[in-house]
Amino acid sequence: MKFLLDNVVYLLKTIISMNKLIFRKFSLDILNFFLIASFSITFIVWIIQAVNFLDLVSDDGHSLKVYFYYVSLNLPKIFSKTIIFVFFISIFYVINKYNNSNELIVFWNNGIKKIQFINFILKLSILFLILQLFLNLFVVPKSQNLARQYIKESNIDFLPKLISEKKFINVVKNLTIFVEEYKNDGVLNKIYINEKIDIDKSKIIVADSGKIIKRDNQFFLRLFNGGITNLSEKNSFSLNFSETDYDLSNFSTKSTTHPKTQEIKSEILINCFKDFFFNININNYKFFRNTKEQTCEGRKLKSISDELYKRLILPFYTLVVSLIAASLIIEPKSKFFSKFHRINIFLVGSFIIIISQISLKFLLNSLSTIYLIPFLPVIFLIFFYFFLLIITNFKLNYL
Repeated sequence: MKFLLDNVVYLLKTIISMNKLIFRKFSLDILNFFLIASFSITFIVWIIQAVNFLDLVSDDGHSLKVYFYYVSLNLPKIFSKTIIFVFFISIFYVINKYNNSNELIVFWNNGIKKIQFINFILKLSILFLILQLFLNLFVVPKSQNLARQYIKESNIDFLPKLISEKKFINVVKNLTIFVEEYKNDGVLNKIYINEKIDIDKSKIIVADSGKIIKRDNQFFLRLFNGGITNLSEKNSFSLNFSETDYDLSNFSTKSTTHPKTQEIKSEILINCFKDFFFNININNYKFFRNTKEQTCEGRKLKSISDELYKRLILPFYTLVVSLIAASLIIEPKSKFFSKFHRINIFLVGSFIIIISQISLKFLLNSLSTIYLIPFLPVIFLIFFYFFLLIITNFKLNYL
């Protein structure tokens, strides 16, 4: 009797260890495909965005160093946006691969039930949910804010290369420069400068020649033989000069330097949203909560709620699409539906991802949608899980 009991215990331990190895290989296959696919897609999207950001150099006068630093800080944002879709594709691809090579039979032969297989995928998706929440709540806002701060604090050190002959240059705010001739030695001839000082005040500078010089990491225009005219609604006056330095460091870039909602810390956005519910009437769409570095002042409720939805609610759709992809292991009894089973699963998963993206547009349409849309992923999750429980004929000891 003892010998028989020992054999049963040994057999159970062997099965458990074997199951762990099988699930470990399965999870590693998903992870490997996810890493390859996500990095590939992220890199492609990053290249496309990097091309679109070339106007930081061509139009706004920043250096290539500033450009590469700025576009590099967009990588976390791109990666976080691709996680849901790539994770769905990863599970879908690996299960389909296992099914085609009859590797799924190994699971069933080792006593693994289909609902246990689905539960493992659901647990695995929780890790990706935590990863996405961490990126959305902390990493992405921080990287976006760093990029904006770097643009704000950088000077227009690419300006000399943007000046060309017989072309109006307005890469900085309130300043327009026109040069008749730009010689190879850096000498400028026939220079026209229009500086807007205020709404009704401006300054016009005309010089026969000049040269761009750099001093203490700041750019100056050294002008020769010209005149300065100050204009206003009430009066104007002029003066001539033989030589003067025009400081270009006083002007800021045309790039947007005011923090966007996506760059604000999650804690600040949550506090602003709480202010709406506890202190502000629903018809008031502006917030006035200030911090030292960032603020919600003047921002609309729509932009804040949309950003919080993207950071807090969207990641939970990862759990939903994981269940949809896991349903590939359940073959329909009807031969007609079995032909289109994989296509149907893929379309349903894609549809849920699309729903997750467009649902935020209806977030503040009415009071009911405010409470319904944030709970949509939970509703979908419960629905799909119970649906899988029913069609797998589960037993409580399998859960």
